Amino acid sequence: MRKPRDFDSELKALADKAKQLKERRVRQLGELVAATGADALDADLLAGALLEAVSAKDDATKEGWRRRGAAFFRPARRSTARGPQSRARSAPPDASGALPLDGADRTP
Repeated sequence: MRKPRDFDSELKALADKAKQLKERRVRQLGELVAATGADALDADLLAGALLEAVSAKDDATKEGWRRRGAAFFRPARRSTARGPQSRARSAPPDASGALPLDGADRTP
């Protein structure tokens, strides 16, 4: 005979996992603010800049911001190019452990 499922404990476990993921995202957003140097900005200024980014309608402006943000997460290029071998040994771009701003969790 099959053991009945304990839906209450499964639901609690899912709620705990969701809470952990939300806390992790908040912590990583704080780390992102610090890593970009935005923690030196006044809170009102930072909030205004973020609100402007959220409400921006111009796709070209958003694309420029996206490219600049993506470049921030790429490792700095070395002054001497070594060829394909050096790129093959480098760490993947998301090795920092930081979550993308869309909140997707890419950890196994």
